Amino acid sequence: MIFFKWFFKISPIRLISPIGPLAQHFRFPRGSRKGGLLLTRTVLYYAHSTGEWNVEKWKKILRDALHDPAELAERFQLSADELRKVGKVFPFRIPRPVLERIGSPGDPLFLQCVPDGRELTASGDLLDDPLGEVRFGKEECIVQKYPDRCLFLVSGECAMYCRFCTRKRKFRAPFRVGKKQIDEGLAYIRAHKELRDVLISGGDPFLLDDDRIEYILKGVRAAEHIRIIRIGTRTPAMLPERITVRLVRMLKKYHPLYVNVHFNHPAELTGPAIKALNRLAEAGIPLGSQTVLLKGVNDDPEVMRELMWKLLEARVKPYYIFQCDLIYGTEHFRTPLSKGIEIVKALRGWSSGMANPHFVIDLPRGGGKVPLVPDYLVKAEGRFRTYCNYCGEEYLYPDLDDTPGKD
Repeated sequence: MIFFKWFFKISPIRLISPIGPLAQHFRFPRGSRKGGLLLTRTVLYYAHSTGEWNVEKWKKILRDALHDPAELAERFQLSADELRKVGKVFPFRIPRPVLERIGSPGDPLFLQCVPDGRELTASGDLLDDPLGEVRFGKEECIVQKYPDRCLFLVSGECAMYCRFCTRKRKFRAPFRVGKKQIDEGLAYIRAHKELRDVLISGGDPFLLDDDRIEYILKGVRAAEHIRIIRIGTRTPAMLPERITVRLVRMLKKYHPLYVNVHFNHPAELTGPAIKALNRLAEAGIPLGSQTVLLKGVNDDPEVMRELMWKLLEARVKPYYIFQCDLIYGTEHFRTPLSKGIEIVKALRGWSSGMANPHFVIDLPRGGGKVPLVPDYLVKAEGRFRTYCNYCGEEYLYPDLDDTPGKD
């Protein structure tokens, strides 16, 4: 206590990064000792209370992330040679805070982020580009499959490389998106007046610096025909430190802006993750979740129910459960379609409708998304339909007679 009293009495103002930029929010007369002390105290309080004093912490976590096969092999008693072979096809990166939460080989986080020799196994059903993004590519970083919206790929980097990634093909060689590609994408968006909705993805857009993100958002928003901007990110789950006050303050200038987050297991909703989600929500940014159905990770109705409820409590609306895409090297993650139907059926009625996402498959070679739903129809007799509810109880519903010529 004595030290802090002494510090606040005599400490000069030395505004250096990352505290320095905060000075712009405060104005005092030059030479004002009183103002200077108040500025020091205010900045220190502001920085402590918001976490902005550590605004660059996320970059350090990213730099320190585990990507060494030998270290990973030693930690979990794995084959370093196998890790190297898989890593040449699709690299790995595990942030240290995520690494510390992995209990043992086989737990949900381990399966998602640690390379597996089975990734090198080919299957006739699996594809290099299952979503047909090459086929529907318009510019180097634009994909347009639907009439009124497009995908804008602005980053070639992720905080953690998911082993089931849809875009594995892009990471075999360094995948860089520079200003030239961004400007070409913005020009495409401006030129195509039929577009109303732009989904900004990557990689992970939030691994770009704030000024680059703002450059992109400002460019998209300048196209008057664009009504909605969406950003897809996994940083709240894998690098929550990235969701800084400064980032969120910038994002809220570009409403209507939606953020789709990616969570696959309840264990990913840590305290820092929930704090990051709350920070986005408090800025008025609607949040939706996307979850990939993965064997051994979340292919269990109870696990999925807990995940959906935790997301809803964190102010995230469960949006999609995706059947794992038909990516080369992901056979060990796949589940039968019936498993997804079973899970959706287990959610319906036993969880709030707000906690019930759509279960969808992305049709091969760019066919687009198709929702799959349980069939509750038991039988149809004339205009009467018998349905079963979530408890399995049967109820008769009188339909209207739609025979032509009848009222």
